[in-house]
Amino acid sequence: MKPVTKPARRKFLRLIVGAAALPALARSALAQTYPSRPVRLIVAFAPGGPTDVFARLIAQKFSAEFGKQFYVENVGGGAGNIGTAQAAKAAPDGYTILLNVSAFVTNPAFLSKAPYDPIKDFAPVALPVASAIALLVHPSVPAKTLAELVALIRANPGTYSYATGGAGAQPHLTFEQFRVSLGLDVVHVPFTGAGPAVAAVVAGQVPIGISSLPPAVPQIREGNLRALALTSKSRSQKLPDIPTAAEAGYPILEGDQWLGVFVPATTPEEIITLLHRKIVEFVAQPDMKERLEALDFYPVESTPKEFAERIKIELNTWRQVIQAAHIKAE
Repeated sequence: MKPVTKPARRKFLRLIVGAAALPALARSALAQTYPSRPVRLIVAFAPGGPTDVFARLIAQKFSAEFGKQFYVENVGGGAGNIGTAQAAKAAPDGYTILLNVSAFVTNPAFLSKAPYDPIKDFAPVALPVASAIALLVHPSVPAKTLAELVALIRANPGTYSYATGGAGAQPHLTFEQFRVSLGLDVVHVPFTGAGPAVAAVVAGQVPIGISSLPPAVPQIREGNLRALALTSKSRSQKLPDIPTAAEAGYPILEGDQWLGVFVPATTPEEIITLLHRKIVEFVAQPDMKERLEALDFYPVESTPKEFAERIKIELNTWRQVIQAAHIKAE
């Protein structure tokens, strides 16, 4: 066997280094050429809601930014499960993006057999915005504060009920965490959405309600509902007089209705980074800020890694709440 000469060895090493660099070069080229065709944004709900409006706003921004069409496809049904399951099966190439709310996490925590795994099937891109959840009462309810409502329920066990937009949804689980922690005897009345739940409280059919802010704000301002507390960490700019639950002395009643952006698992990291950076830029633009405030959204600063960690924590938290409250899917 002939000995390997120094020139031959150097050539061999250059080939190894060059081969190792090929994947990185390919990824870099992918990020530079993306997108080369239309990109689908799946909204897991029907048209017209806050998630749909937000999706169309960023679709316009993306289309203008890249010169390629970003279009919204509404795949509603199953409290967001149908559209989310469809997105989970899409090719992980950056050409299918999912927009979903907190139901992305609460549904798998609530259902014994969810049609997707929020951790294994998806890669988080951004958590751009969230909306506060309000604890509401009909004006006929004598409680003027959260503490007074707790005292009222305790003095009348089993008498009061509360409305939500659906069993297993974020407002339902948030209130159940609160109820279980205080040992309150109050009955849950689920409806087919936040709008009908708020309407039921306005009509006096159910004395208490818990809902995301958009459907509740007009009723609060008109005096048809009394908001006792918000579950967010800070007050709403639209309703600055309403305290947070923590300010009212009940920090256990905390949570928000977030809106997240996801892609199928194993989507190239360079595409995720690019999408995240652009979404953060879009949300910070003055025209977007104005539209988001109109939707009762507030911006949330979160990296993909931080968002992924939040999903794991919330999935575990809500599973514990569901077990402690003995909540079962109907």
